[in-house]
Amino acid sequence: MEFTLLGWPEDGHRLRLDYKQFAYAGKFVMTSTGKAVIGDDGVVAAAAFDADRTDPDTLCVRYITVRQDRQGDRLGARLLRFVRERATERGFEHVSIGVNNPFSYQAAYRAGFCFSGAESGMAELDLVWPGDRSTERYQAGLDLFRERDLSPDEESFLAAKADADPPTVLNEWAEQPSARTD
Repeated sequence: MEFTLLGWPEDGHRLRLDYKQFAYAGKFVMTSTGKAVIGDDGVVAAAAFDADRTDPDTLCVRYITVRQDRQGDRLGARLLRFVRERATERGFEHVSIGVNNPFSYQAAYRAGFCFSGAESGMAELDLVWPGDRSTERYQAGLDLFRERDLSPDEESFLAAKADADPPTVLNEWAEQPSARTD
């Protein structure tokens, strides 16, 4: 698999994704965000990002999407780490992402992010890098998800994470996915 930074927001790059295979596919057609992808036989995961409107030292990852048939392979976490590393190389001191489900929350933690303690108006938990990766902070975010109407899979996932430590950060963004235990 190849990780590629297609461009930064000022490059005006468009990416067309199949809306049947990718959530948020329409968001990648916009030229106002930078794009990064993982390619295999075509695009299997994509990210869109831009600078925070109020803090030029922070890059905001707006969307991460993984092709339906590749979900569960930890591609979202690997792509998020790849984007984070490119952002720091470009001089960003902080990177943020908002997540709206416990699976995305876990993926962001695997990429080195942590719960900031804040929620946005779109029912998203704000995760940041760098930050507090304590078990208490990790569980505080999971507790907010536990208060929501959840799917059976989400409820089962959260039950399995009760009192758990944060997941280990991926050693390298290009590491191959391993057998999942969570």
